[in-house]
Amino acid sequence: MKHLNIAVGIIRNARQEIFITRRGADSHMAGFWEFPGGKIEAGETAEQALYRELQEETGIEAGQAALLEVLEHRFTDRIVTLNFYLVENWQGEPFGREGQPMRWVKQAELREDEFPPANAAIVRQLVAQAGAAQ
Repeated sequence: MKHLNIAVGIIRNARQEIFITRRGADSHMAGFWEFPGGKIEAGETAEQALYRELQEETGIEAGQAALLEVLEHRFTDRIVTLNFYLVENWQGEPFGREGQPMRWVKQAELREDEFPPANAAIVRQLVAQAGAAQ
């Protein structure tokens, strides 16, 4: 069974908004919104992959990233390990570099059903945190 290791960036601005992009029609879990990120390549740490993927997908140079959670999700054909990092400082303005739709959404208003099932737990955690912070 294929095992994918993924680095994921939760980009949060000072207004407690999170940057998300929509998965392309030709991708696994097409149409869902997601946090930017991608596969960790051989010889790369999760953090190195995060910085590279954020540059490739959103055009930003991420500053310090804090590991929030590591979650494993089993699909029928693959196992995915997701390394979620909180990114609160960066240079540049994030945008969908690959032409994908993008938006900023208030952390408290993230909707679990708009994300792939593998992201459900982290979305719930982020929404709960936002509620607790208010």
